[in-house]
Amino acid sequence: MSQQSSMHFYLNWAKERIDEMDAALASFEVKAGQAKAESKVKTDQFLSDLKTRRDEFQARLKTQAEAGEAAWAGAKADLEKQWNGFEAQVKTYFEDAGKQFEQQQATFKDLAAAQAKAWRESAEKLREAAGKVTAARTVDVDAALKQMRTDASEAEARLQKLKQAGSESWSVLSAALAESRQAFDKANQAAWDALKGGGPKS
Repeated sequence: MSQQSSMHFYLNWAKERIDEMDAALASFEVKAGQAKAESKVKTDQFLSDLKTRRDEFQARLKTQAEAGEAAWAGAKADLEKQWNGFEAQVKTYFEDAGKQFEQQQATFKDLAAAQAKAWRESAEKLREAAGKVTAARTVDVDAALKQMRTDASEAEARLQKLKQAGSESWSVLSAALAESRQAFDKANQAAWDALKGGGPKS
């Protein structure tokens, strides 16, 4: 169960990033359909670049899904670099585009929804896996699952508050998404550690 639990952590981590990439692309594709002819070429190139980054991330993930835990540890660093490149490109777009308030809000809303979905799906996977553990570890797993749900609710509430405020810059919105993503990673790791009986890692 130990290696399988670690694999779940990595897969949940990667799936959350892909869900955010897909949400960002969907948000920008809506805007691209509304773009004027002169900006359409630039927008189409931006979308093409983002899709390429997402596709490279997915291809690497597929390769790693068949590898063992040791290979995952090294691959996560490479995938993190690819994710950071995708995120940086989105940030640069908003910085270069100037006041794109409606697009920023739409993109933030879509990314926040993707994160909330990742929290729910990860908690559900953990719950299913917890049904297969021995009674001795059930208490630890139940506690980790409860904590994950609490953390998810708190993260979602913070993101909702920002969505409702509606006047924040992309750097503020992006920082909130990064904070939520970090909380997800920590909760995901703690939950799978509890499942494999290793206890939380600090």
